[in-house]
Amino acid sequence: MASINKLYTDLEESQILLDLAIEESDADTIKEVSQQIQAIDKKIKKLSIDLMLDGANDRNNAIISINAGAGGTEAQDWAEMLFRMYTRWIERKGFKLDVIDFQPGDEAGIKSVTFTAGGDYAYGYLKAEKGVHRLVRISPFNASGKRHTSFASVFVYPELENEIVVQIDDKDLRVDVYRASGAGGQHVNKTSSAVRITHLSSGIVVQCQQEKSQYRNKELALKVLKARLYQLEKQKQDEKLQEIHGSKNKIAWGNQIRSYVMHPYQMVKDHRINLEVGNVNSVLDGGLDLFIEGVLLSGKT
Repeated sequence: MASINKLYTDLEESQILLDLAIEESDADTIKEVSQQIQAIDKKIKKLSIDLMLDGANDRNNAIISINAGAGGTEAQDWAEMLFRMYTRWIERKGFKLDVIDFQPGDEAGIKSVTFTAGGDYAYGYLKAEKGVHRLVRISPFNASGKRHTSFASVFVYPELENEIVVQIDDKDLRVDVYRASGAGGQHVNKTSSAVRITHLSSGIVVQCQQEKSQYRNKELALKVLKARLYQLEKQKQDEKLQEIHGSKNKIAWGNQIRSYVMHPYQMVKDHRINLEVGNVNSVLDGGLDLFIEGVLLSGKT
């Protein structure tokens, strides 16, 4: 592979340059070579992950759904924090984000949001984020200042390429139209342009209200439905259907893949690989690579 050969050549050249610099006590060159080796190390790590992303859909765009757990405003605020975290991560990766459906919370936060991350290997990376996420903090919504635990679930599906065919029968669909809801801006429409599609045989419900056009909303909702039906069939084959779709009823203690603790100490811990970091704010600002790469390299996706 050309990329492996290039890395080997770069590393060999850096070794030769380092030996010369040490022999001549050239501190500036030693510093330069050190920076080159760090850059090569990053490329090796990225290549290791890219070689692991060889699943049938790993190169595809990703469809992500975040759903607040039980707990009202607290959980809905946490769901919004997670949405912001993934938004920042997507921006850092240079991927494209499109919101498909947005359900605002009753007082604050969001009840649920569905969006796409468009970019090479977006699904391959983000599939590591599937599961329940737990937040521990002092409640900003409780005057007594008590510590509160909130849960939200993250579901990740591959966006299917055109050549992948999922049979959807029109007679198996119920299509409802309604007015978009929200506090204002892009989430509000004065006409009934929002679309909800129910797939009768599977019970899957998808909806989209982000576009002004009812036709466009229906088109986007069908794309999400196709992706979810494909995932449903795939999980039936390898007996993991309950793990992904059944876990919607288990957004609670003991099922989390990652905990974000803001009180009484600062910590983010991924329970699958026992990895902990202390800078919670950095992670919530999109610093997810350490966890995503760690889970991918461990094979525990």
